[in-house]
Amino acid sequence: MKALIWTTLAAFLIIGVVGCACPGPAPKPAPAPKAACGAYSVSQDYMLSGAVRLEKVMPASVQLNAPFEYTINLTNLTDMMLTDIEVKERIPTTLKDLSSAPAGKLEGGIVTWKMDSLGPKATDKIVVQATATEAGCLQTCADVTYVILACANTQVVQPALTISKSAPDKVTICDAIPLKFVVTNKGTGTATNVKIMDTLPDGLMTQDGKKSIEIALGSLATGQSATRTVVTKAAKTGTFKNQASAVADGNLKAQSEVTTTVVTQPVLAIQKTGSKKEYLGRSIKYDITVTNKGDAVAADTVITDTIPAGVGNIQATAGGVLAENRVTWKVGNLAPKASKTVSVSYMPAGEGTLSNTARATAVCADAVSASAQTEINAISAILLEVVDVTDPIEVGNNVTYVITVTNQGSATGTGILIKAMLEDTMSYVSSSGATAGAIDGSTITFAKLPSLAPKAKATWKVVVKAAKAGDVRFRVTMNSDQLGRDVEETEATNFYE
Repeated sequence: MKALIWTTLAAFLIIGVVGCACPGPAPKPAPAPKAACGAYSVSQDYMLSGAVRLEKVMPASVQLNAPFEYTINLTNLTDMMLTDIEVKERIPTTLKDLSSAPAGKLEGGIVTWKMDSLGPKATDKIVVQATATEAGCLQTCADVTYVILACANTQVVQPALTISKSAPDKVTICDAIPLKFVVTNKGTGTATNVKIMDTLPDGLMTQDGKKSIEIALGSLATGQSATRTVVTKAAKTGTFKNQASAVADGNLKAQSEVTTTVVTQPVLAIQKTGSKKEYLGRSIKYDITVTNKGDAVAADTVITDTIPAGVGNIQATAGGVLAENRVTWKVGNLAPKASKTVSVSYMPAGEGTLSNTARATAVCADAVSASAQTEINAISAILLEVVDVTDPIEVGNNVTYVITVTNQGSATGTGILIKAMLEDTMSYVSSSGATAGAIDGSTITFAKLPSLAPKAKATWKVVVKAAKAGDVRFRVTMNSDQLGRDVEETEATNFYE
């Protein structure tokens, strides 16, 4: 606010001789001395306020039509700056050839001096030169106006916010994602009601399930920073981009740089392969392949295979550890798109369907499993053997042929039929064995053997006489319920004379 105080002070110097009174009214803030013109000279100031003293000093007498000089002194009595100062001197018509330092402006019988300012307790002076053109008592009057400014200072400030945001470049879906915010007031003055605002992209949320972040920081002084960290988590894999902002009173706002976080996940796939059908007595082998189809390392990958009951001779590839009914392979880290294959084998103890399951686990990966089934069948594998007890044989003597049937398989053989065929160089003598035989012409047919257990043997004997010399053949055929066609075995014997 600008306060204007106008005060008019008039100071008069009365000069003359005794008996000569200066005409005209004069202001009377204090009584003027009574003096006769020409008797002596007097200078006196009249101060109508406590701000300015206006003082005029004139000679006691001057000569008619001769130049003379007088002064006007202006004093600031305060401790404040005075501005827009204006001193006015009223000039009678009997005063000519007026000049001054500093120069004033004469207009309508009034000379005006203007000063921009006058400092506290300071004094300024106006020196006037003139010539009196008429004898008598000469009177001039001056007044002053000024302005005292009522000033108050206030500091204009401009807070300015900056915000930085940082986030990890790459994490797995199981990892926490810390978001770090730093807000700084780089302007002047305090920023009030400062807040951090961050709307999270779809698929990202705070640990308490919120989709946005709002943090009140209060006030930040010039140069002050505030740091806050919010832990978020991802609900899915992908690339997440966003930026935060800082706001404050006075429409202050700043935005951070865009952060990018790639969220990855290991994804396991498992495959188990092996024979779909196998026979008793043979080992079954299974291959287990685990592949990381994700975009993150599958750390601490472990493969386990559950061994079914009723098997033996369990074997596993390198690294496999058998404990109780389980084989475990600690694979370690499995890179994206990488695979690991392990194998296990065992011997089934009986017929039926074997079923077992392999399983793979890793850090931050969903567990996967795969099963395989194998049908275990028993089979009769019957071996036919024919040998002659003596070779060579002299014509007229007997030779015995031993027929042996062995079940080398895992299933019982049934309906085993043995036939022996004689050449014309032989004559039938007798037959015996597991079942009775009968000769018809040159063929000896034994009754069917009802069954032959796995690993069991059955024996038959045929005795013939060497009738003619020669390189003869004793031929035997065998068939069973499990065989589709005859099995034939021939034994050579040398008959001589």
